[in-house]
Amino acid sequence: MKRAVSGLLLLLFLFLTSPVPSQSHTFPDFSDRKQLSSLLQSSALSCNIDPRALDLALRGYFNLKRQGLIKREGILTLIDFDKPSDSDRLYVINVETGTVIQSSLVAHGKGSGEVLATRFSNLPGSNESSLGFFLTETTYLGRNGYSLVLKGLDPGINDNAEMRSIVIHGAGYVSREYIRRNGHLGRSQGCPAISNENCQQVIDLIKDGSCLFIYHSEKDYATRSGVLNPGTASVNRRQGNPA
Repeated sequence: MKRAVSGLLLLLFLFLTSPVPSQSHTFPDFSDRKQLSSLLQSSALSCNIDPRALDLALRGYFNLKRQGLIKREGILTLIDFDKPSDSDRLYVINVETGTVIQSSLVAHGKGSGEVLATRFSNLPGSNESSLGFFLTETTYLGRNGYSLVLKGLDPGINDNAEMRSIVIHGAGYVSREYIRRNGHLGRSQGCPAISNENCQQVIDLIKDGSCLFIYHSEKDYATRSGVLNPGTASVNRRQGNPA
């Protein structure tokens, strides 16, 4: 009898202590996102990245990854439109190593403001930038040279991006020399335009299915985003909520 009880106890011990199969290495949970955010802080702080913007970017990235929507994993691009246009505010992050691998200037739409972007829209003809999460798609050669198509993933907030021809492209009004002459960057028709000098490098780094997030703190974006709050996506789509 004692031997049988001992055997049962041994089986129970082995069951309770056996590792549980996990997908955390593929789809990190909230605590893992926090750990990654902490890991990124030293690299992010050296680039002056806002921790709030970084945390939202990671939250959306892992939500999209969990849904299988990110085709090119490990790369996350963050554009922080809280910052003025005379500072670096585009950051390419290697999520796997927790490092910032590229930072650069980026212009906002002329309808969004002058030095600071304060207005955002999903509407054609607004000349305003859009907030939210995008998927990078294919490249092409157009009137602005080498360009990268962006697909808006937030219903009612940026899902008109392709119809509005919102793309990443190079522009002569995005440079340190332009800032020296004018005090700030020039502005686009809504596209996140970057410098001609590093246009191809940045586009080739993030093209073909990586995640891009455009952030601003004052638009109440986080509560309306279908990416950050998947249950609200259908509501935003029905109501056509503008950003």
